[in-house]
Amino acid sequence: MSFGVPLLLVTLVFVPVLLGLYVWQLRRRRRQVVRFSNVALLRAAGAGSASWRRHVPVAMVLCALALLGLASARPTVRAAVPTSSATVIVALDVSGSMCATDVVPNRLSAAQAAVRTFVEGQPDETKVGLVVFSGFAELAVAPTTNRDGLLASLDAVTTGRGTTIGAAILRSIDAIAELDPNVAPADAVDEPTTDGPGLGTPTPTPSPGGGADLGAGAVTGSATDKAPEIVVLLTDGANTRGVTPAQAAEQAAARGVRVYPIGFGTTNPTQMACTRDQYGGFTPRVRDSGIGAGSLAGRNFLVVDEAALRGVARTTGGAYFAATDADGLTKVLADLPKHVTVSEQDVDLSAAAGILAAVVLLAGLAVSLRRIPT
Repeated sequence: MSFGVPLLLVTLVFVPVLLGLYVWQLRRRRRQVVRFSNVALLRAAGAGSASWRRHVPVAMVLCALALLGLASARPTVRAAVPTSSATVIVALDVSGSMCATDVVPNRLSAAQAAVRTFVEGQPDETKVGLVVFSGFAELAVAPTTNRDGLLASLDAVTTGRGTTIGAAILRSIDAIAELDPNVAPADAVDEPTTDGPGLGTPTPTPSPGGGADLGAGAVTGSATDKAPEIVVLLTDGANTRGVTPAQAAEQAAARGVRVYPIGFGTTNPTQMACTRDQYGGFTPRVRDSGIGAGSLAGRNFLVVDEAALRGVARTTGGAYFAATDADGLTKVLADLPKHVTVSEQDVDLSAAAGILAAVVLLAGLAVSLRRIPT
């Protein structure tokens, strides 16, 4: 236990002082009582009541004073707080590949339906925010308990060109920082506007075990307290521009923000077919559609980059999930809160101590009134 204003603990000194005065007063009265010669009369007057009961009201008053002294010092304790009572940021991929029809009717529609079910199933007090990303990432809805407004924005998302997984993580960190003063905003990172690896973006360094390190354990989140807020990142492809997922995961881990990536879609994407509203004026080019149509650093960006997403989860202390169809995605989102660990937070006990003091004081008054003869 710690105290916000420890100096006020000096008020507890009054409790033993008052107790000492009370004991002194009892002894003084006892010396006066022995002046009566008829001891039998005194015993008869005190018959029927236990001697210790007359001290109960005083003990309760002193206990109430001690509790008030503790409350004034603002006591706090570290307690486990489940994330379901905090904030969830849903980062949704709206790149052109989400029009792939390997998931019926297409990836985007299936993702929208699953996220809707997930949002509606959250406790009323849980704030949910929405980040959408394609060629860039933006906060579509700040964390809120207004489900109707968030779902309306979810239904209105449109696709774009490119996939910026790293930028989506950074935008999610910024959204959390707006609510939680213990979480610092993301550091500024240059995000080029052209497809492909970002200009000036460092090349991933080899991991000790060999091969490119795409975020697999670059920084562990155990070095800092876990924030109660989490990020649920849903994507169907690979990062195509800007800050890498590994770089963004390092920033999230440094702030105690856990990221739970979900890889969505099959390894055999079919033709693109989005509605006019989902295209939003953007129609996939030939290189953006079809099986194996586009690639990035030797990999198909229409297929989930599981290595990078697993690295993000491992770095931030989250967990990676995979879903190949609409039902699987709905199940992953439904089970997600069971996999989220609790976080340690300071809980203020001042109000509880004050209320308990009032209860003890009233109880002492009630005991005292019962002792008064009618």
